[in-house]
Amino acid sequence: MPDREPPTVLFLCVHNAGRSQMALGWFTHLAGEQATAWSGGSEPGPEVNAAAVAAMAEVGIDIAQEYPKPWTNEIVQAADVVITMGCGDACPLFPGTRYEDWELEDPAGQDVSAVRPIRDEIEQRVRALLDDLGVLTDR
Repeated sequence: MPDREPPTVLFLCVHNAGRSQMALGWFTHLAGEQATAWSGGSEPGPEVNAAAVAAMAEVGIDIAQEYPKPWTNEIVQAADVVITMGCGDACPLFPGTRYEDWELEDPAGQDVSAVRPIRDEIEQRVRALLDDLGVLTDR
């Protein structure tokens, strides 16, 4: 069986503080070494949303050490799949790259109880994406 490169997924949103950070956390947790993920924002915020950090901690995933980062054209072009979350026209589009837009509620300014359903929806979408990419997960 030939070796193939693990797929690389990029999660993009405006502030890279909530949705994309939770998606990165789920992806990294579920995929392990079988795939790579990055996240970025078109206008990175000052810090990761505290309610997103708390909601992820409830399911045993620590995103507290993450920080909002800008995306670069090089990073976008290096990804096999780009998942956008509410960045609209600010998100880059490059021919030949697979894109998906996930319409998710923005957790900004919400408490943990409001972020939990967003976290859970992101988990289901990440699991479906990993399945589609052929990444096996037993978690």
